Amino acid sequence: MASGAEGKTVPDCENALEWVQNDKRRFLHAVYRVGDLDRTIKFYTECFGMQLLRKRDVPEEKYSNAFLGFGPEDSHFVVELTYNYGVDKYDIGAGFGHFAIASEDVYKLVETIKAKGGKITREPGPVKGGTAVIAFAQDPDGYLFELIQRGPTPEPLCQVMLRVGDLDRSIKFYEKACGMKLLRTIDNPAYKYTLAMMGYADEYETTVLELTYNYGVTEYTKGNAYAQLAISTEDVYKSGAAVELVTKELGGKITRQPGPIPGINTKITSFLDPDGWKVVLVDNSDFLKELGL
Repeated sequence: MASGAEGKTVPDCENALEWVQNDKRRFLHAVYRVGDLDRTIKFYTECFGMQLLRKRDVPEEKYSNAFLGFGPEDSHFVVELTYNYGVDKYDIGAGFGHFAIASEDVYKLVETIKAKGGKITREPGPVKGGTAVIAFAQDPDGYLFELIQRGPTPEPLCQVMLRVGDLDRSIKFYEKACGMKLLRTIDNPAYKYTLAMMGYADEYETTVLELTYNYGVTEYTKGNAYAQLAISTEDVYKSGAAVELVTKELGGKITRQPGPIPGINTKITSFLDPDGWKVVLVDNSDFLKELGL
């Protein structure tokens, strides 16, 4: 391993893929755009029971952010809402599926959402052919949230679901480029879909990425609402080297080479998966500094 200018590490690409499998990673946040930041904050806190963790306004760039979740950002997955000045509506597209929230009592959660004026698109009850109890709620911008009945969990904000055109390719991509593990797959021929749960720990203990393949559908519209998924890494340069190798093999592309963000000096790298979904890898030490930890 050689050392470059300004302390940047130049990774050994031959060992990068192996290193990824041992990197300490976790999902940090999902970034997406909303048309009224205060309205969405009110909905998520009152209907879902999330906490507003921090909020920032960047007038020189004409946008505001809010971070919400069920616990501190240094240990929990959160949503990062972005409001761009003057833009009150976005196209979610057909590719984005839903977020999910685990609750010990989905029926009670649904009643709370209804009492606050929220929209339920699927009433609570067992899934067809199974016993798991779920419901679906829609937020003011049209994003869907699956509500899953589950015992006590350290991470209620438990899923991000995205649709992909080639499930085997996507599984390999996220295993090799992101160090995720394939937790389980479910094939449902009656409804013509297969899904794969990907993550860094048991899905009942942490957040997972749910990839869904609908039989015969290879492309989806992305819209301009959902932005990206952020994941922590111990070294963005080694991570970037691995992503470069994987994109050459499986598709996708790097959209930002590893390095610090001007102004805040947090090191990141970003890329698109083979379906065009964006992922950002964030230096964990820098991220904790951003949080003041």
